[in-house]
Amino acid sequence: MIKRILAKRLKAAARQFPVVTVTGPRQSGKTTLVRDVFRSHAYVSLEAPDHRDFAIKDPRGFLGQFDGPVILDEVQRAPDLFSYVQVLVDEHPDWTGRFILTGSQNFLLLSNISQSLSGRCAVLHLMPLSMAELTGREPVPVDSIGKSVQKKPRSPVAGLFETLHAGFYPRIHDMHLPPMDWMDGYYQTYIERDVRNVLNVGEIETFGRFVRLCAGRCGGLVNLSGIASDCGVSHTTARRWLSVLEASFVIILLRPHHMNFGKRLIKAPKLYFLDTGLLCYLLQIREHGELLHRAERGAVFESYVVSELFKNFAHRGEQPRLYFWRDSAGREIDVIIELGSRLVPVEVKSAQTIASDFFDNLLYWRNLTGNPDSPSALVYGGDHAFKRERTFVYPWFAL
Repeated sequence: MIKRILAKRLKAAARQFPVVTVTGPRQSGKTTLVRDVFRSHAYVSLEAPDHRDFAIKDPRGFLGQFDGPVILDEVQRAPDLFSYVQVLVDEHPDWTGRFILTGSQNFLLLSNISQSLSGRCAVLHLMPLSMAELTGREPVPVDSIGKSVQKKPRSPVAGLFETLHAGFYPRIHDMHLPPMDWMDGYYQTYIERDVRNVLNVGEIETFGRFVRLCAGRCGGLVNLSGIASDCGVSHTTARRWLSVLEASFVIILLRPHHMNFGKRLIKAPKLYFLDTGLLCYLLQIREHGELLHRAERGAVFESYVVSELFKNFAHRGEQPRLYFWRDSAGREIDVIIELGSRLVPVEVKSAQTIASDFFDNLLYWRNLTGNPDSPSALVYGGDHAFKRERTFVYPWFAL
């Protein structure tokens, strides 16, 4: 089993809260993780029809069968159970780690938690594997980005394009499965089950077209009117479907950074996919060698870097604080990491050779903020780590 970084935070949360919830995309390894961390807990999956029927029809009896801590897997399949869990934990204020809940539909699961278990439950998110987990090392501390870089960070066995094409879902790597064959089944399951059955999206073919249109716009500003028009749906429907994709950890929306927080919410975000393997599948990139010549190479690589930074926050139990910056003249910083009052600009380039103009926007932004020597980073498609133009340069596998 690949060691997961979230395990440490998961153990700590179980010592502090009576209920701990682990959510994330399907097949990210939630069940494997919680069963490994809490080996002495009883385990029940509500995917099983008999267990689900018991939990729905007799929730008190279902919960009463456990005389100790229990893992309830895919708990959103019996949503009324949350209220009965609340009653139990309120009756036993000394309980910690009593209920470990997992679920894939974040959009459904969290609404029930917020209604029933607010203040009683720690909510953690498990994403697909990070590069650090894939290579068996500790992740780069997020507050060190732009300040230092390992001279010889551990690299994966596979190369850049092979890694991006395979993506980071654990089963692909554990079982050495052909990425596109596995992704085909994964995508169909997501569309046909999670979307149609849970969210009641009627036009399933149209929704599938919407997802692929989003893939084609990866790395760009979200233009809901354009996507809606191309897909043949209303602006309101496109907005709702985009929210579904974000809430279910398929995409990441990077908001623009403004000192005025309200502007961050009303300005158009940039769209990225959490997993590059799924992105390549949607872009119909069948072989990893195709990435070298595809126009989408830069967008796939940028999506990879954003997702790695996202996982770095999420797997430490923190809310990702990632933005982008763009001025009226079109100058842009790909990622702004917000660390309290400190901002770290990060540029992303898929090229394997560094050009001098890669640093232009970083230099401009630092001068604009009045701190030309502030930490900054550049992540590129090459293999070497070094410092140039007062910027730490990271190889693609170093985050």
